[in-house]
This record gives sequence, C-alpha cells and structure tokens, in this order.
Amino acid sequence: MVRYLQNLEALAPGGYSAGVHIRFASPLYMRSTYPVAWQELYAANNYALRDPLVFWGISKTGVIRWSEINLPDPFGVMAKAADHGLTYGAVASCGKITSRTIVGMSRDDREYNDAEMQELSAIADALHEVTEPPTDLTPAMVEALRLVGRGFRHTAAAAELGISESAFKARLSATRERLGAKTTAEALRMAREFRLI
Repeated sequence: MVRYLQNLEALAPGGYSAGVHIRFASPLYMRSTYPVAWQELYAANNYALRDPLVFWGISKTGVIRWSEINLPDPFGVMAKAADHGLTYGAVASCGKITSRTIVGMSRDDREYNDAEMQELSAIADALHEVTEPPTDLTPAMVEALRLVGRGFRHTAAAAELGISESAFKARLSATRERLGAKTTAEALRMAREFRLI
C-alpha cells in the first residue's frame, strides 16, 4: 500500500484523498494530504455529504477531471476547495457500490493529462485490491479473535469454546495465515479494521 500512496503523492502536489472500501459511508482506510485548513473546514462542515466529487465517485466508476464533473454544488464545495489551492484535480472510483474506493488528487498549476489520469485510475484499483477485506474467515476463527480481543488468555479461551488449548492455538494460527498477519495482535487489528469483529 505504501508504494501506491507514494506514487499518488508524486502525482498530487496539491495533496490527495483516498477513501478505500467505503461501506455504509465509512471507509476501511482513509488518508488525506490536502492542506490541513481545508481538511478541518471539510470535516467541520461535513462536506463529504455535500461534495460533488464524492457524489460522482459513489454513482460512477472510472476517472474524471474535476472540471468535467457536471453535478450540482449548492454548498460551493469546489469553490471553497479552490480557495485552499485545490484548483485542478481528478478523481477515480472503483469497486462495487457496496464497497467503493474513491481517490482524488490535486494541483494548482494545470489540468491533469491523460497519462496521469490513467495512473490515478491504476493506483485506485491497486489500493482497492490490496486492501480487499477477507471474506473467508470461518465463524470459529472470528470467535477465537473475539475472545483474544476481550482479553482471554489461550487456556481460558479454549475452555470457553470447549476445545483444547492446542486446538485454540491452531485456530489462531490458521486465522493469522488467512489474514496474512504475522502476529495474533496484527490479526486482531486487521479483523477490527475489516469490521469482522
């Protein structure tokens, strides 16, 4: 993921915003490097619910320059963004409507060219793919992580589930492997981020 964000940063001298796997209006991962004053104004006024770029990204997939989006902007979000140096930009959207990734980037000197737009689209696709939440954890794996998350030690968790401690450890090992986590703590963090527990 870091490599893709570094590539995005190189494309976006005015900053970028990446909302990855947006579900129920909440992203699994969110990062913004737009000017802090803009981020604060955006959050304080809840512009995410009023932003034409977000509306476009939710309703369509692909890539588009900000100047090409023909959606109403009754709250003047784009004009206020320009006041913060976010003059030219592009947005890419990918994924199912139930798990959308929207990535925007900005500069203040010129429109983005077609090659840069294609690169943005490729970065959005890559971010979406590398952060794809796992869907194949068994209920037993989820329950094992829940118990660890609640502070149960292995012996107590195994007793709670009515299995041996070695069976519990094997379940945690399989869970780590399935999530691609090196430690149980990392697996627990990932499961929380993916809203599996």
